[in-house]
Amino acid sequence: MEKVRAFTSRFSVTGWSLITHYQFCPMFMDKNFWSVHFDMEENINSFQNQKKKRSQSDKIGRLKYNQQLLKQTLSEVEEVKLMLRTIFAGLKGSFNFEQSVIERVACRDEIDREILRLLFEAGSPGLLPKELPVKLQQFKVARHQISRRILRINKRLEKEFGEQIAEQRGWHWTLTSLLRKSGAIMRLHGDENF
Repeated sequence: MEKVRAFTSRFSVTGWSLITHYQFCPMFMDKNFWSVHFDMEENINSFQNQKKKRSQSDKIGRLKYNQQLLKQTLSEVEEVKLMLRTIFAGLKGSFNFEQSVIERVACRDEIDREILRLLFEAGSPGLLPKELPVKLQQFKVARHQISRRILRINKRLEKEFGEQIAEQRGWHWTLTSLLRKSGAIMRLHGDENF
């Protein structure tokens, strides 16, 4: 009998402390946590309020959605490229161009690399367009093709760096100051391959 009284007295004390605790806590006063019916109502209401939302790809189709994503990504990439070009244009005077960077940007094949090498070897006076095909006989390139290649190289470098590699002085093709300066830096560092 003593054990039963001790259990009931202990239970009533803890029950009383729980009730007093919840009476002073306004958050728990709104919801009755002892009611199983309350929990079931909440689950049913939350399930009824949820509507299955269709994704954008379901609404317009996966192919069209992927095309929109691709266009958006490409436009963001173009914005980043434009920003890099702008930064590069601001810092243009402090950059020293290496041969590998210029070749990677401007040259598409061995013929372009050989044209740049010949122009660099010619120095300040430059070369006539009819002299270049004689020196490039192994590639079987015509004079007008060389002029077009030089213009394409200039266009590629202009797009990336805002500078041209070669310019025409009279009838002669010669390197611009950009490439002559980088070539002089290469020679100072001992790189004779340019």
